[in-house]
Amino acid sequence: MLNAEQVKNKIVLIDAAISTLLPKMSHCDLCFRDCGTDRSSGVTGFCGAASDAKVYSFSSHSGEEPPLSGMMGSGTIFFSHCNMGCVYCQNYRFSHEAAGKVIDVPRLADIMLDLEARGCHNINLVSPTHFVPRILEALKIAYQGGLRSPIIYNTGGYDHPEVIRTLDGIVDVYLPDMRYASDEMAVKYSSAPGYVDNNRKIVLEMLRQAGHLKLDNMRMAERGVIIRLLILPGNISGTIETLRFISKEIGTDVYLSVMSQYYPAYKAMNFPGIDRRVEKREYDEVIDVMEELGFSNGWVQPFGGDFNEELAGENFPPGI
Repeated sequence: MLNAEQVKNKIVLIDAAISTLLPKMSHCDLCFRDCGTDRSSGVTGFCGAASDAKVYSFSSHSGEEPPLSGMMGSGTIFFSHCNMGCVYCQNYRFSHEAAGKVIDVPRLADIMLDLEARGCHNINLVSPTHFVPRILEALKIAYQGGLRSPIIYNTGGYDHPEVIRTLDGIVDVYLPDMRYASDEMAVKYSSAPGYVDNNRKIVLEMLRQAGHLKLDNMRMAERGVIIRLLILPGNISGTIETLRFISKEIGTDVYLSVMSQYYPAYKAMNFPGIDRRVEKREYDEVIDVMEELGFSNGWVQPFGGDFNEELAGENFPPGI
């Protein structure tokens, strides 16, 4: 939990970040796509988002990594829309089909405070990239209203480096995907040109800011980075190559979260190669290389482990 001095310092950083990032809404380059859309006038770009934040659900989520979920759950806010175009997206109902409710900044701040009041261990911002200025405005209000929980930045890893640099000292725990080791695959399956080099740069910046994961006396995350690696069938994700990059450029002390939960959702059945689950052989190859390289911190999702096709959250009913 933050103390009063830390909160004061964060508000100073947030004010500076808002002044830098809010003008970007008029020629949007909040993510690496840099589509230049004037979202401040209500026009939408690739992600489909206008200026105001849109939220699909918020809940105490028990399905995150252990130091995020703990006993009381991670205070997860699922934002609608996405700056990537994954054809296999499991959250397509709100990421691509835009389900959710547009809310103002004070309401978003209230949600953060409500999640903390429920006993959640942190505020977990899922797919926050395209709404960062509004999130920062809400965070300021929430801090002034008593928020003290760590802030989790849970991203697909296609953020603009300048935006990540601007969040230095504001975000406590970064939770980035390193989804691909090939730009060809990133373009084909996620419409994300330039993903690999940019993704690696922003993960290095996140580590520069927050360092390796640090836990409090209750074994809950208070600061640091957890890198998520989703194994895709047919080595489309290039997870082994990414592990070798991490080993060489970051080191094997970093915390990893290796996930085997992929299943062919959304448009995946139209793409041969990802129209199936990951095979045990493919899973074992990744785990063997991870062990060979000496990674020992983090979590590995068991092969064939449980997953939820539907998110358990508190959807906004009409009129709220």
